[in-house]
Amino acid sequence: MAALAWLLIPVFAVVGAAIWGSWASRNKTIGDVAELAGYARFRDAMERSHTITTTSVGSASASALPERETSPAATTG
Repeated sequence: MAALAWLLIPVFAVVGAAIWGSWASRNKTIGDVAELAGYARFRDAMERSHTITTTSVGSASASALPERETSPAATTG
């Protein structure tokens, strides 16, 4: 009877390894597709935030950021 108990240990180890192996080799592309779609939406949103915007009161501006003034030291005379 004790020999049978010792044989059950490797059997449980094989069953556990088979379960872990099937879980580790599962198809993970479904999650990747969702993550890539989320990244594409993020990239599109970032591109839209840098486009020309118009307001109902003002006119269209060339950039969302204010223009920098050049300092006299930066210009070559």
